[in-house]
Amino acid sequence: MQALVVNLVISPDEYQRLYAGTAKNVSAVAVDGRRVHFPANILRRFVTREGIRGRFMIRFTDDNRFHSIERL
Repeated sequence: MQALVVNLVISPDEYQRLYAGTAKNVSAVAVDGRRVHFPANILRRFVTREGIRGRFMIRFTDDNRFHSIERL
């Protein structure tokens, strides 16, 4: 299993676009410099009034399918 750590700052307006479906994926740069794209819906449980802010570990299977996400 692979894991990436990303720092995310997504405003409430920006996440609303993701939630509404006008944008379905999030693109971020991991702390090690790799670019990662993942489905926006995996972030739903972390949304607050301020949007999404924090450091997250995203785990992927060996065939690059989403496995889990956790706030660090």
